[in-house]
Amino acid sequence: MPYTPDAVRHVKLSTATLPLSTPISDAKVFTGRQKPMTEVVFLFAEIATAQGHTGVGFSYSKRAGGPAQYAHAKEVAEGLLGEDPSDIAKVYDKLLWAGASVGRSGVATQALAAVDVALWDLKAKRAGLPLAKLLGAHRDSVRTYNTSGGFLHASLEEVQDRATRSLEEGIGGIKIKVGLPDSAEDLRRVAGVREHIGWDVPLMVDANQQWDRATALRIGRRLEEFDLTWIEEPLDAYDAEGHAQLAAALDTPVATGEMLSSVAEHVRLIDTGACDIIQPDAPRVGGITQFLRLAALADQRGLGLAPHFAMEIHLHLAAAYPREPWVEHFDWLDPLFEERLETRDGRMLVPERPGLGVTLSGQARAWTTDSVEFGAA
Repeated sequence: MPYTPDAVRHVKLSTATLPLSTPISDAKVFTGRQKPMTEVVFLFAEIATAQGHTGVGFSYSKRAGGPAQYAHAKEVAEGLLGEDPSDIAKVYDKLLWAGASVGRSGVATQALAAVDVALWDLKAKRAGLPLAKLLGAHRDSVRTYNTSGGFLHASLEEVQDRATRSLEEGIGGIKIKVGLPDSAEDLRRVAGVREHIGWDVPLMVDANQQWDRATALRIGRRLEEFDLTWIEEPLDAYDAEGHAQLAAALDTPVATGEMLSSVAEHVRLIDTGACDIIQPDAPRVGGITQFLRLAALADQRGLGLAPHFAMEIHLHLAAAYPREPWVEHFDWLDPLFEERLETRDGRMLVPERPGLGVTLSGQARAWTTDSVEFGAA
């Protein structure tokens, strides 16, 4: 049956604030660079077409930037009206050029990410396929690890208890935060978690960019004995050369990339050999269209993949990566959606529902602080 052209007739943008039950602290808080995180601000894009197809996407910001994302999206979103929603790359470029004076990274592309994700969700729903299947899945489940139980505001005992619960819930690996001013305390916590979960469970650590090169090398060598799956963000996110030197010096794989906000910034990581495992974040780099460009480059260089946060999106993208990846389990976003992702035997299962397989919940609507609509509802 020939393709019937469609057109975007309605766009709704909304911003919602998700409160966190407990203030969250990583190393950036203990080094005085940030305050504890108490909320996450989301930008939602809901798109409908003349033929009745719909899609939903989101971007987010932690601590700052949410209002800016929403403001930028409001300025350019009207350009979606009348466009064929299947022409996602064309639409992305149109909106990018509409806001070209503020650049092609950061807030500008993070605002477009919500729209881009919504268009991919719509396209997969129209095809009657989960997004992973539309992209071409290599697997129906992805290895998963938990981060949300390993933050530094929690005591070692609390981290151990949460690790036990995560493993009982079918999660396969445990990641904990490090990067404290007292590196001896970091090592004590890592040793305590490794002893608690055993040597067969994958264990990762995340320094959240708080070490300098000498410290990262010294502590990285001390951490070798714990058989870690990776050391994450040991250095400043933009220190590609430092990451490359560390990756060459350590047996433990180095992972980084979550804080970068464009494909171009990740290309520098790839070209310098700055990591063994790359950790892009689709909402931060501009959406799924940009993530796929980046994933192709990473695969060409033989890199592992472990996308950051937003498992509702990244599960599908990781399932379509040729090399066996990881996906990060966070339960923070659960109240925003009606559906839940399933974990079993250390893996997260790709849902069989079309598109991303999520719908916004009544709670997400209740937490909405502002919205705007374009076109005919």
